[in-house]
Amino acid sequence: MLRKLSLALAVSCATNGMVWAAEAPLSANTDLVSVYQEAVNNNADLAAARAQYGAQKEVVPQARAGLLPNLSAGADSNNVRTQIDQPAATVNRDAHSWRATLSQPLFRADRWFQLQAAEAVNEQASLQLSATEQNLILQSAESYFAVLRAQDNLASTKAEENAFKRQLDQSNERFDVGLSDKTDVLQSQASYDTARANRIVAQRQVDDAFEALITLTNRQYNAIQGIVHTLPVLPPAPNNAKAWVETAGRQNLNLLASNYAVTAAEETLRQRKAGHLPTLDAVAQYEKGDNDALGFSNPNQLPIPYGGDVSQRTIGLRLNIPLYSGGLTSSQVRESYSRLDQTEQQREGLRRQVVENTRNLHRAVNTDVEQVQARRQSIISNQSAVQATEIGYQVGTRNIVDVLESQRQLYSSVRNYNNSRYDYILDNLRLKQAAGTLNPGDLQDLSRYLKADYNPDKDFLPPDLAKAAAEQLKARPGY
Repeated sequence: MLRKLSLALAVSCATNGMVWAAEAPLSANTDLVSVYQEAVNNNADLAAARAQYGAQKEVVPQARAGLLPNLSAGADSNNVRTQIDQPAATVNRDAHSWRATLSQPLFRADRWFQLQAAEAVNEQASLQLSATEQNLILQSAESYFAVLRAQDNLASTKAEENAFKRQLDQSNERFDVGLSDKTDVLQSQASYDTARANRIVAQRQVDDAFEALITLTNRQYNAIQGIVHTLPVLPPAPNNAKAWVETAGRQNLNLLASNYAVTAAEETLRQRKAGHLPTLDAVAQYEKGDNDALGFSNPNQLPIPYGGDVSQRTIGLRLNIPLYSGGLTSSQVRESYSRLDQTEQQREGLRRQVVENTRNLHRAVNTDVEQVQARRQSIISNQSAVQATEIGYQVGTRNIVDVLESQRQLYSSVRNYNNSRYDYILDNLRLKQAAGTLNPGDLQDLSRYLKADYNPDKDFLPPDLAKAAAEQLKARPGY
């Protein structure tokens, strides 16, 4: 009996007749946007980044405080013992006083530049937080599609195992009736055993992918929605690498943050240089206490043993001119010059990396577009080759090795096709991240092409491939 092994038949057997087939997915599969929302609400790295930003933004009010009035209060309590030789006398009493001091900086250049540096650091921290939030969009998509990639790989591996099992059964039947020798059986057995081992590994990879998704969101998932094969596979718009690089130069969040890092280093340098400048403060003080505490005495220079409280008010200016601090200020200026050079070089390195990544990702997306189409056609061609090889094997023009190799090539092309689809999706998102335009709306756009009742064992291939392969085979003379 002539048996034509088609991919559609293998998939059907893999989903309906194999004891190791995965359980049917739940009716309410989780979608991509829901996974992202769970990541936003529960991701530990994002929570840590937000807490870090909350701490970093406090540098602004801390720096501003150095330019605002400073009010302090204090009190003294002392035991005063006064001994006089002529005439001999000793007075011993307690002295108490309290004071309030108000100080307002009038000229503090170093503190002004410190505030400017703090504001730049705050802007840098804000952009870094935004970059972390943007990266979470990509992380969510990467983890989500890693699960789908692993599931599709498992589905194709199970179909391949089933195909080799059918080939093994056929070889045994042919051997029993004397149509083939033991070599065919052994070859088929070896291929089946290898496929079974690959299926075990593929199952573990699915479990690992779900674990990564759980780590990202701190939520348990049983099934997720899959991407349909009608997803448009189009070149990037605009399909011009220079335009994408220019956009990245204006909008890449990490690059913008590096600009503020340079600004902060410049202001810090100015702050250190201002350490050579004089400072001027307005000072007002009110003090009240007993005579001994404030040092008042009678005209004869004798302590007043008994008297009321004395109050004292002082208003003035305090000028401080730094002359020499052991070389500390000069050293700090030299350090700041080096720090500034460091941040400028880091910004330039980052700019070059952003340009490189943007160009590479633009090429990658265009390559992925061609890859998806080529891999799809490869499945059709390999499926036709399997059927033709099966026919040749039945009539004696091909051997079992040819059959097994054609089947192996078929399922390899299946995995390559699915990998190219997910590469296309993720490279698109990475390109947008490099350009600084990635946002949650991109995940919403992808969600329109998710299938709620997606079953990897049935949906890992386009439904029209079997028909296309049959038409291609019929078009060849002799078949």
